[in-house]
Amino acid sequence: MGHLLMVESWVGSMSTLLPQGIKDGGHRFSFLTRDLGHYLRPGTPSPHPLLAADNVFTAETNDEAALLPYVRKLHELFGFDGVLTSCDYYLPTVAAIATDLGLPGPGRDAVVAACDKYRTREICRAVGVPGPDFAVAETMDEILGAAARLGYPLVVKPIDLCGGMFVCRVDDDAELRAAVERIAGFPVNARGQRRSPQVLVERCVQGPEFSVETVTVAGRTTVVGVTDKQLTGAPAFIESGHMFPADLSDTDRRAVAETAVAAVEALGLDATVAHTEVKLTVDGPCLIEVNPRPAGNRITELVRRVTGIDLTRVHVEAVSGGTPELTPRQTDAGSAAVAFAVPDRAGVVTRVAGAAGWADDPRIVEHKLPEPGAEVHPATDNNTYLGHVLVTSENCGEAGKLANSLIAELRVELDGGVA
Repeated sequence: MGHLLMVESWVGSMSTLLPQGIKDGGHRFSFLTRDLGHYLRPGTPSPHPLLAADNVFTAETNDEAALLPYVRKLHELFGFDGVLTSCDYYLPTVAAIATDLGLPGPGRDAVVAACDKYRTREICRAVGVPGPDFAVAETMDEILGAAARLGYPLVVKPIDLCGGMFVCRVDDDAELRAAVERIAGFPVNARGQRRSPQVLVERCVQGPEFSVETVTVAGRTTVVGVTDKQLTGAPAFIESGHMFPADLSDTDRRAVAETAVAAVEALGLDATVAHTEVKLTVDGPCLIEVNPRPAGNRITELVRRVTGIDLTRVHVEAVSGGTPELTPRQTDAGSAAVAFAVPDRAGVVTRVAGAAGWADDPRIVEHKLPEPGAEVHPATDNNTYLGHVLVTSENCGEAGKLANSLIAELRVELDGGVA
């Protein structure tokens, strides 16, 4: 049994899945946060699984220089076998702690590069990983100049946010200015960390998007599978559903997976699970981004339902120096999918219809619906959904159609109309 240190967490599904993965692996954990109240807000699970930690420590997790000596003292007293987080904004800090304590985990430089969309582009381009033409700039004049060189349409994104926040397509200078101003209006992220003022502009690439779920241990990367991703489309690129495994030919699946592995290796990631997004264009695969942690948005659950491989538990084993078991086992599912209800208007939920039979449908293994009285805002990223449904099918490629049809039948009524 190992003792892990968890530094902060998301408050969504991964804040439940990761503690469970630690427990299922026969380990225990202590939790370190700058603000315990962040995890006790209305709408979070009660009691929160993070509170099952052996210990809860409070320190300023946004000050890495001060945090390292504090964690050294904790390590002397409690003895940690690994350190991890589910929150993207603390991945570099966790890597720094692991290095400082001599624990397993990806190096800080590799994690910082993966969490910086511009650095990822630079490093991967240098070794020939296919990706869109891009530029990074800070002032409006520099950004407009970059746009003139690259040519519209473009995708604009901050280099250091996640969940699709402020990522959008722009087709002219006016839209570009508006997008950049929205990014500039968010100078501090949700965890109180000051953001970089740099903006990444990229040529907009066309084609279906996929994610590749990989595990890297001792310098060897294993592809667990490829996930089909559905997006709502421009101007924002909101994820509206996923299916595992993706319904691809062997040739296309191999090409997408090889691109992801090449990106992970170029960044030098090790002792981690990664979630890498790739678009399949008419010219072949094109790297979108690399996330050095297990996938969110219930993708890890899709993988587990089909392959029996729990990527949260695998991640725990990887960061604690173990050798995860990655052999798929027989399950009842040939495919699994999740579909999200994406709100496009504001209001307060008055009634939910179309889901009367969901609780008794054996194909539906999980669902979440909004409660009457819930306040709704139009979705601008992957952090705001009305609800979701997760299904399995015996047949490969079928679960996505089922999940999409169920969400299409769902009616969420707001004061003044339907979402």
